[in-house]
Amino acid sequence: MHEGLDELRERIGAGGSPKYHQANEAKGKLFARERIARLVDKGSFVEDGMFANALAHGLPADGVITGQATIDGRPVCLMANDSTVKAGSWGARTVEKIIRIIERAYGQGVPMVYLVDSAGARITDQVDLFPGRRGAGNIFYQQVKSSGSIPQVCALFGPSAAGGAYIPAFCDVVAMVDGNASMYLGSDRMVEMVTGEKTTLEAMGGAKVHTEQSGVGHFLCKDEDEALGVVRRYLSFLPSNWTEQPPALEPMPAPETDLAAIVPESERRAFDMRKLVKGLLDGGEFFEIQARWAKELTVGFGRLDGQVVGVVANNSLHKGGVLFVDSADKASRFVQLCDAFNVPLLFLCDVPGFMVGSVVERQGIIRHGAKMVTAISEATVPKICVVVRKAYGAGLYAMAGPGFMPEATIALPTAKIAVMGAEAAVNAVYANKIAAIEDEAEREAFIAAKRAEYETDIDLVRLASELVIDTIVEPDRLRDELIQRYRAAHGKDRHFSRRRHGVTPV
Repeated sequence: MHEGLDELRERIGAGGSPKYHQANEAKGKLFARERIARLVDKGSFVEDGMFANALAHGLPADGVITGQATIDGRPVCLMANDSTVKAGSWGARTVEKIIRIIERAYGQGVPMVYLVDSAGARITDQVDLFPGRRGAGNIFYQQVKSSGSIPQVCALFGPSAAGGAYIPAFCDVVAMVDGNASMYLGSDRMVEMVTGEKTTLEAMGGAKVHTEQSGVGHFLCKDEDEALGVVRRYLSFLPSNWTEQPPALEPMPAPETDLAAIVPESERRAFDMRKLVKGLLDGGEFFEIQARWAKELTVGFGRLDGQVVGVVANNSLHKGGVLFVDSADKASRFVQLCDAFNVPLLFLCDVPGFMVGSVVERQGIIRHGAKMVTAISEATVPKICVVVRKAYGAGLYAMAGPGFMPEATIALPTAKIAVMGAEAAVNAVYANKIAAIEDEAEREAFIAAKRAEYETDIDLVRLASELVIDTIVEPDRLRDELIQRYRAAHGKDRHFSRRRHGVTPV
C-alpha cells in the first residue's frame, strides 16, 4: 500500500501557494474548488485526474479540476482552471484532462460546463501540449464536435488568454465577471510589440468590451455567484442533449398586464418590446441573452404554459428596431441554438427592415442579413411569427414571415405588412409628381390621398383574406393563441432538405 495518499490528496486539494489564494481573495475571486461547490448539488462532484502531474513540484492536479456532478439533479461534466497553480496555465496533462472530460460529456450526452480562469499555455511545455493529435487544438475540435449536441456554457472569472480564448468562443453562452474576466488573443505587451498600440487587458478584452461591443460575451456579472447563477439558469431551459426535449415546469399564469396599452398605434413611437414579452410569458420570467449588445434585437428564453420557448423580438427603443450587422448575427446564433436543442421559436416583429447606407454595406450587411435569413430558413422547430406593429421589406423575411414556413403568421390589430411604409412608398412612386405640384394645399391633399390608397392596399383583413396572415388577434388573446398553436405543432416533422449542410453566407 502506498504511504501518504491522504496527505497527497489534501495537498492537491489545497491548490497553489497561500499567497496566490490571498491575491485572488483581494480581487474577489473564489478558489476553483469553491466555485464548483457553489455551482453543483452538494456532495455530487466526482473528480477525475486529481493526481495529474502529482510527481512534479507545485502543479497540483496540473492546474485544472475536472469531473462530473449534478446541477438541480441533472448530470453535467465540468472543468475548472485553478488560477493558484501557475495562473491556471495549461500543461500537457491539463490539456489531456480537458479533452477527456469534453469527450465524456459528448459520449454521455450531458451538458459541459467550463469555469475558466487561465493565463493560457505554458510556453515551457509547448512541444508537449501544443502541436500533437492530443494537443490543445483537440480541445477546440471536441468543442465543435459537441456543439449543438450538448449544451456548453462558460463562466469566465479571470483571463482566457491566447488560444485559450477560444474555449469561451465555442460555448453557447459566456458569463463574464466585471473587473476580473477578460478574453484576448495577445496580451497588452504583445500587442504593443507587434502593432505599437498601447492598451490594457481591460480596454482590449474586458467584460464590458465583450458584452457590449464584440458580442463574444453574453452576460455581464457583478460577481462570481451571479456568474454561477447564470450557468444554472441557462441549463434550466435546455435539455441535456439534442435528442431530448427542454425541461417543462408547472404552468404559471402571465402577470396581469394590459398588453394593448404597451404597443403604441403610431409606428413612429418607440416602446420597449421586452414589456410585451414579459406580459406573455409564464410568471413574466424572461431570461434575456446578450442584453447589452445589439439592443435593437432582444433574444432569450421563457415559458408558455410551462413549455420553453425562445423569443426573438425587435425593440424600437433602440435604433428604431432596425436590423444591423450585429443584430443579424445575434439572431442567427440564437435561432441556431434553439433549433439545435428543440426549443420552439417565437418571433415578435416590429421592424422597419435592414439598415442601409455606405457604412453598413462596407460591413457586409447583405451577407449578415443572408446569414440571419439562412438560420431562420433552416430552423425546423415550431416557429410562430407575430407581427406586432410594422414588418417592412426584408425585415418580414428575417423575422420568419409567411415565406419561411412558420406554423402561423399572426397579426395584432396594430400590424402593418408592406414593402415599405406609406410615406416612403408614396415618395418613391410619386416623387416627381409631388415636386411638380406648386400649391402646398393641393400637394398635401395629393400625398394624403395616395397614402390612404396605400394603407387600403395593405389592410390587415385583406391580407388575411389573401392568406398572407393566418389570423388577427387582439393583444389580450395572444398568449392563449400561442399556447394552443405550439401545442398543436408538437411533434412536427423536422426534416428540411436533402443534403449534408448548406453553404452558410458567413
